[in-house]
Amino acid sequence: MQRLCFGGSFNPIHNGHLQCAIAVAQQVAYDRVVLIPAGQPPHKPVNAQMAPAADRLSMCRLAVAKNPLFEVDDLEINSSGPNYTVDTAQELRRRGWEKISWLIGADMARYLPKWHEPDRMLAEVHFVLIARPGWSFDWETMPPKFRHLQQNVVEAPLLDISSSEIRRRIAAGEPITDLTPPAVADYIAAHNLYRE
Repeated sequence: MQRLCFGGSFNPIHNGHLQCAIAVAQQVAYDRVVLIPAGQPPHKPVNAQMAPAADRLSMCRLAVAKNPLFEVDDLEINSSGPNYTVDTAQELRRRGWEKISWLIGADMARYLPKWHEPDRMLAEVHFVLIARPGWSFDWETMPPKFRHLQQNVVEAPLLDISSSEIRRRIAAGEPITDLTPPAVADYIAAHNLYRE
């Protein structure tokens, strides 16, 4: 089975996340997309805007409950300390995964050389980069060992949805209909998330 990992804070998960992952899975022939919500994203400070890890995990499970393409793994939620992709990949290998494919936004490409243990990460992880239509990047600005990732860029549908906009709308009392799966919107309302 060809599996594609999709990590992130998912704060909250929304239709843009899901539709982009579906588009990549179809274009690159992945059988399963594994959502891996981060317990403690290393690049994001702990603040009031971040819903508790257990809530973000629950929202991911609700978002994909009726879609057999997806599964949700709580590996990072249950680990202590910051979640680094290289450590998660190593744990998946310990579980018997032969290949670790990992989906990231193409706009993150420029930061990859600064990620935790970049050399080991490149050896462990096959990155798939999802790009908005018209996205461009000068790959010559990257260290040579990262330039091969240019071949792994997949174009995604242009969806103007962001978790920060969803949080802003909730705080302002505006609807989030059509931005998240209905079960996620219901969960956010029931648990009074992102009101502050």
